[in-house]
Amino acid sequence: MNKLEPSSEIVIDERKIGNNDPVYFIAEIGSNFDNDIERAKELIHMAKESGADAAKFQHYTAGTLVSDYGFRRISNKKSHQSQWKKSVYETYEDASINQDWTSILQETCQKAGLSFFTSPYSIDLIDLVDQYVPAYKVGSGDITWIESIEYMASKGKPILLATGASDLIDVVRAVDAILNITPDLILLQCNTNYTASRKNFSHLQLKVLSEFKTMYPGVITGLSDHTQGHVSVLGAVALGARVIEKHFTDSTNRTGPDHSFSMTPDTWLEMVNRTRELEDSLGDGLKRIEENESETVILQRRCICAVNNLISGEKIRREDLVVLRPCPVDGIAPFEIQRVIGKILKNNICSGGHIKWRDLE
Repeated sequence: MNKLEPSSEIVIDERKIGNNDPVYFIAEIGSNFDNDIERAKELIHMAKESGADAAKFQHYTAGTLVSDYGFRRISNKKSHQSQWKKSVYETYEDASINQDWTSILQETCQKAGLSFFTSPYSIDLIDLVDQYVPAYKVGSGDITWIESIEYMASKGKPILLATGASDLIDVVRAVDAILNITPDLILLQCNTNYTASRKNFSHLQLKVLSEFKTMYPGVITGLSDHTQGHVSVLGAVALGARVIEKHFTDSTNRTGPDHSFSMTPDTWLEMVNRTRELEDSLGDGLKRIEENESETVILQRRCICAVNNLISGEKIRREDLVVLRPCPVDGIAPFEIQRVIGKILKNNICSGGHIKWRDLE
């Protein structure tokens, strides 16, 4: 089967996402609603007020996601799970979303002006959420579950693929599976360490975004991030990322698996505002004198001036000339000085006055 070329522009709920469009922000509420539907609604509206474009949840059941037996057999729990008070199975069981809430959450997002996203973690759940979502997000942990990825891709909706805890072979395998079915792919760099440690910055590998663009020309890239603050986001956007996903809560002091490394409304809004400034700063890549430099280009540049009073008919010598600011529009730039030397003056020039081409024979 011939692979499709990745789309350079994707539309989600009438919002265009592309390499020349504003960054698209996904607030990953995940399990931060703490099993309270009203709290989930509040977080959706908070996310909208903070500048998010979409709110995302996760659809799973403990039984279709983790093996209780398997995790209990692991003697040394790693990463953030070592801090959980309950078993991994029990924690996921408590954090799982009530499937009957799906339509309520989607309607709440719609009323708030956000897109509703979720990551379905079983084949059956892909079918369950299909009528509610405009796109599918593949979590990093499922990058090797090609059967699930292909089934999502077959639904005819954009696929956001997170690539945490994977190598290039894993990425290529999953991307090929998607591009064999649909070109609408958003490829997310990700580091899946949830400890909120500052050491995690050294493992982000944001330059992988450039590698993705080399491997798949035109592909839309993004960052699914679990570090604190937004410096990683600014770095990713500078490298071309156009989709940003970060966890969202109202307080990092709440008890739960995801709160500690989540953004709050204040920090989220700060992230969005700084990103918009960065987008403005990046520009279109064309070097030119900008409109707001129209005065400073005159005030800061030098032009060729007379050291002393010069009289019409004189032949100009190098010692007659000095280069000084400002440089009026009709001034002669210093790089032209050899063309001026030896010319005959047609007009008198006062000391410090700038020489114009019309002053020379």
